[in-house]
Amino acid sequence: MTAARRKVPFGSRWLVISSVCLWLAAIVGVQTKAAAVESGAGISAAASDSSAVQAQKPAAVKPSSPAAKLVGEDTCLTCHEPVKEGYFKSKHHIALDARTPGAKQSCETCHGPGSEHAEDPTGTSLKDFKKLPADEINATCTTCHNRGQHAAWDSSTHANRGVACTSCHSVHNAVSDTAQLKEKTQMQLCANCHRDKVAKLDRSGHMPVREGKMQCSSCHNTHGSTNAKMLRVGDTIAGLCTSCHVEKRGPFLWEHAPGSEGCTTCHDPHGSQNERMLVAKLPILCQRCHVSTRHPSTIYDSGVLKSSNRLFARSCVTCHSQIHGSNHAAGQFFLR
Repeated sequence: MTAARRKVPFGSRWLVISSVCLWLAAIVGVQTKAAAVESGAGISAAASDSSAVQAQKPAAVKPSSPAAKLVGEDTCLTCHEPVKEGYFKSKHHIALDARTPGAKQSCETCHGPGSEHAEDPTGTSLKDFKKLPADEINATCTTCHNRGQHAAWDSSTHANRGVACTSCHSVHNAVSDTAQLKEKTQMQLCANCHRDKVAKLDRSGHMPVREGKMQCSSCHNTHGSTNAKMLRVGDTIAGLCTSCHVEKRGPFLWEHAPGSEGCTTCHDPHGSQNERMLVAKLPILCQRCHVSTRHPSTIYDSGVLKSSNRLFARSCVTCHSQIHGSNHAAGQFFLR
């Protein structure tokens, strides 16, 4: 027979259970407090880091307000001495000309009143033409440059494509002798964008631009015109070319169709490997249209190659000398 189990009084069991519960509650409380302390430390550290970043971040620069007043050129030059030399050498500083900034408010004519900027140079900014969008730069320049060759700027190809006046010109650091360009010559400046056109200038054919007898603006008004390709004169390409080549102008009794259509049908005005800046060598150029005439259709026909005078001298125009048009009664074939 097994021994009788020892009975534990009910009060003792309740005491043990209560002690265990209190012990578990104490452990949970300690862990919760530790977590709260760590969390609070993290928040404090994050707040501290955020404050440090904000302290390091520079204050926002604001533009001058309409209430700003003029302070004069001398005040500007107390800080901006390095830009003085270029500005003083430019036409903008000619005070005897009433149209120039030098005769008006000098620096503040373009950059705006400088009183607020003088009081707080780091917190208040004037017009900075290195940072302004093209439209704002051009609007400032055209307040004065709005007549003559600049009259059509707003409708020009350059303006429509977001080119700013300061893309080509510099008031303070001009490199050229004229027009305050950013490059030594106009051709070097235009080559920054129009590489395909300027590359043609180095071809072997006679090219007045390469020889310094002309420049890009001899034919094009870079500030805009009412003609195609921003041409300086005439209503057509032929109109521009004949402003110099007057003997080709006409009207002729006998018109040559390519001449009526445009000079660039046969000539490349930016340069060519062929004489007279032709787009192809003679007689190949003529045979682009005259594929079947009284002459053999090609100089390479059997029996013609050794005898054809189209291989020598000026080829087709040896006989058809008035190829641009003729006023002679018998000039139907441009022979005279």
